[in-house]
Amino acid sequence: MSQLLRVATAGSVDDGKSTLIGRLLYDSKAIFEDQWDAVERSSRERGGDAADLALLTDGLRAEREQGITIDVAYRYFSTPRRTFIIADTPGHVQYTRNMVTGASTADLALILVDARAGVLQQTKRHAFLASLLGIAHLVLCINKMDLVDWSEDRFEEIKADFAAFAAKLDVHDLTFVPMCARDGDNVVHRTQSMPWYTGASLLHLLEDVHVASDRNLIDARFPVQYVVRPRNGSDFRGLAGTVAGGTFAPGDDVVVLPSGFQTTIAAVWGPGGASMAAGFASSAVCIELGDALDVGRGDMLCRPNNRPEIGTEIDAMVCWLAEGSELRTDDRYMLMHTTNTTVARITRLDYRLDVDTLHRDKGSTALALNDIGRVRIRTQNPLFFDPYRRNRVTGSFLLVDETTGATVAAGMIGGPALAASNVVWHAARVERENRATRGATVWLTGLSASGKSTIAAELERILVASGRPAYRLDGDNLRHGLNSDLGFDRAGRSENVRRVGEVAELMSDAGLVAIACLISPYRTDRDEVRRIHERAGLPFFEVYVDTPVDVCAERDPKGMYAKARAGEITGFTGVDDPYETPDHADLVLHPSDGDPTTQAARIVELLGA
Repeated sequence: MSQLLRVATAGSVDDGKSTLIGRLLYDSKAIFEDQWDAVERSSRERGGDAADLALLTDGLRAEREQGITIDVAYRYFSTPRRTFIIADTPGHVQYTRNMVTGASTADLALILVDARAGVLQQTKRHAFLASLLGIAHLVLCINKMDLVDWSEDRFEEIKADFAAFAAKLDVHDLTFVPMCARDGDNVVHRTQSMPWYTGASLLHLLEDVHVASDRNLIDARFPVQYVVRPRNGSDFRGLAGTVAGGTFAPGDDVVVLPSGFQTTIAAVWGPGGASMAAGFASSAVCIELGDALDVGRGDMLCRPNNRPEIGTEIDAMVCWLAEGSELRTDDRYMLMHTTNTTVARITRLDYRLDVDTLHRDKGSTALALNDIGRVRIRTQNPLFFDPYRRNRVTGSFLLVDETTGATVAAGMIGGPALAASNVVWHAARVERENRATRGATVWLTGLSASGKSTIAAELERILVASGRPAYRLDGDNLRHGLNSDLGFDRAGRSENVRRVGEVAELMSDAGLVAIACLISPYRTDRDEVRRIHERAGLPFFEVYVDTPVDVCAERDPKGMYAKARAGEITGFTGVDDPYETPDHADLVLHPSDGDPTTQAARIVELLGA
């Protein structure tokens, strides 16, 4: 099967986008006789002497009447070497949203320029939008060369002008083709009218452009769309979806997000139930796991050591698509990301971007139709995402009006939300070395009733008795004040760990031994706390209190296990919510390692002097 290439076109009014596509379709023999007859008939009705190739793509009645393109028209054709999907996107500024939606999946963008007019403001806007949308290949088609006497000097002048602007953009592959789309010069076949041009024709270029390397084959991502359970009594259980990045093959180790459970891939099935050696980026497959795990729509498979960003706050660029409404801070929407849907709120509008001048209007308070701006978004549930520049699938999203169900914005994730630019760190006049004691953080993690709190209390007593300042940050205690606003869902637990980690880092910097005692069930959250300390150059020790769940349930000082097993409470770690054991704990304590005093003494040894 020939490789698919998705192409988006853009250009100013009358630059010849639709004519160019029509010429590609006609010269590549992709037009049926009845289609051509309809084009000739419409051309005669409009008073034309020859068939207007633009009518092959301007399919809407309103477009034909106005002689312009106002919506995105898709055309499909193929050659022996490749299959193409071409999106004819509108060039007017008032249809920016149409270009954004039409070009969002493109591998390559064709931008047309009238050789007489040269590079216009609209040309720069289209190039910027293509760059913003992460289109790796850009072709500037300098059209109507016949009207400038096939001038090489004019071609080089336009080429230099556009190249200077494109240098400011993130464009990896830029090509220039002089042509006359109306007559077919340099469209499908090389022309004799411009012997000074030694490059390929446009179709030859499209057939040869290499796009396989544009796919992210490093970061394995598989958003689960639905679970396949046959009704014929079979015990088969497969996860259906489209691979968003990397490859998945039988025998690969994978982790399921958000649960954190790890397993291996037993088999990969393709269309029609055919066994596949591997599922690769953009392929629709069904993955069968080696273990029967609780996985559902919105979950994601990835590699254990290559996970996406996980968070509830993101910075993003959004294009507002809705007529009659505006995006404003504190507005609430449904956010659709891969196969996941969650409630989201716009917490900040950093600026509105003028797509003509690239000026950032930081005084804007709203985004209206066709506006593009940078925003900060907070979601109710964590997203599993990559920056859009790294993965266009896991880095994009839609905002949907909760009331009407209408899509109101398309967004591209820049990354996790960063601190505001006007918030700076004020350096202290007291160096860490000048403090009387050296601080550190001891992070005790384990199941409820594993003995963490008892060990932590004994450790605090021993350290303070020896003259070393220490303070215990107990999870339950902190939920009476600092974290009283947090719940016990995934997002609440992650934020709980983050806050305690930040407090522990400050205490350690002040010379105390911070003793954090939390269940902290998710490995990624604990690893992030470790990174916070490592960046600050502070010692961090993860202590895993490895007490079997049955032993914890027997102790059950709060009666929580009994309630969870009776179904009175849900989301309880160790019963119906997972606990991810540490990969590289600095110390593991078992019930057989002695009483709390003995176990605390082992942590003192770990801390050293």
